[in-house]
Amino acid sequence: MASTPHKRHFGIDPRSGKLALGTWRIPMPRSRVGRIGLGSALMVGGTLGFLPVLGFWMLPLGFIVLSNDISFIRRRRRRLVIWWSRRKRGSKADVDMKRSPHRPDNP
Repeated sequence: MASTPHKRHFGIDPRSGKLALGTWRIPMPRSRVGRIGLGSALMVGGTLGFLPVLGFWMLPLGFIVLSNDISFIRRRRRRLVIWWSRRKRGSKADVDMKRSPHRPDNP
């Protein structure tokens, strides 16, 4: 059985129902109540990140899990993704502009 390489993305894969974190795949509960409960538990555990075992890493994971079922959080996550991609694209354009010997603002 050949293993197909997974594309890198973050969120819940609609085909398999698994949480995709880069190349990792984590099974998620099939019920909406189970996913909301898991996401809420991750958020609560993330606020207690100063304790051992629990960590602040649980907050973004909780947001990703909850964004599958709660539209308010989904919209916020999408806005964050768009902002981040524009920011990354803008920083690359700035670097390219600085490296270019023929900048349009130079005479």
